[in-house]
Amino acid sequence: MATRTEDRADRIEELLDILRVPPGKKIDLRKDYDPGFTGKWMKKEEAEKTLAEGIQILAGMQDKLWAQNQYAVLMILQALDAAGKDGTIKHVMSGVNPQGVDVHSFKGPSSEELDHDYLWRNFKALPSRGRIGIFNRSYYEEVLVVRVHPEFLASQQLPPALKDERIWRRRFEEINNFEKYLVDNGIIVVKIFLYVSKEAQKERFLERAMMPEKNWKFSAADMKERAFWDDYIDAYEDMFNHTSTEWAPWHIVPADHKWFTRLAVAAVLYNTMENLNLAYPTISEQQKQALLVAKKELENEDGGSKDKSVVKAKAKEAAYPEILDASEVTRDETKKRDRKKGKKNR
Repeated sequence: MATRTEDRADRIEELLDILRVPPGKKIDLRKDYDPGFTGKWMKKEEAEKTLAEGIQILAGMQDKLWAQNQYAVLMILQALDAAGKDGTIKHVMSGVNPQGVDVHSFKGPSSEELDHDYLWRNFKALPSRGRIGIFNRSYYEEVLVVRVHPEFLASQQLPPALKDERIWRRRFEEINNFEKYLVDNGIIVVKIFLYVSKEAQKERFLERAMMPEKNWKFSAADMKERAFWDDYIDAYEDMFNHTSTEWAPWHIVPADHKWFTRLAVAAVLYNTMENLNLAYPTISEQQKQALLVAKKELENEDGGSKDKSVVKAKAKEAAYPEILDASEVTRDETKKRDRKKGKKNR
């Protein structure tokens, strides 16, 4: 009989097989993926309960990631407008230590950023070892929005000869090489596309326009981008077919139902970190002895009869024998005894 952990692992693997874009295989985004999919084996109430449990598990994994200090995790979130990126980040990362997570939202490039290559500003924001970094949009905008709007490419400070029809294939190759470099250096790349339908996007735009507490989210620019829906879907599809690799595959997460979106993103992140075999660092025998000495010192701190300076010296010797010779401890003990004898003779 399968344990609960084994059952969870099987269900996550089954889900990921549906979400993952197979490297080397051409997909049809419109036909192969359904924005309204919710995993027929799970209801909303069960999904919310499972997510709550998963958040606690992720918190433990992040703690080990931080302590081990060998890997970093970079989660890239791409989506069309109103797909729920901000809410997904808020809910999935709600249980982790905020000190170990960095979130970067990339807007249109500044004049300074346009004077550098398109990966420059993302490279500066990469997470350090032990941390989780989240890119809310990323360098993939350079093969999406820039492709849909050629005028953005015209404003980039590139030599004219490089603004040819082969630029997108070159950028796909550059991105793949960049991500391979990251993974080879311990920065694990997790790529997620929140796939919202045009109908669900319309409903969310209407919500933003009609509900006062959501008016601030409404953007006329988002409405204009909606007119380029088919162009964006074509650009995303080509991107998936060229940048879903063995070392950094894409996951297409249905986004019409937020409760399922959040569970699926948590599952992708869980599976990625589980495969890292994270563990707390082990300590040496010398460090164990130092801990025992320190423990005794603390236990005898109030009213204890042991000489604290001797205890401290022994702790230092156990931790750093190459620095402190044992004879130094002996000399300290001898001096203490001599002082006590002198007091008695008086």
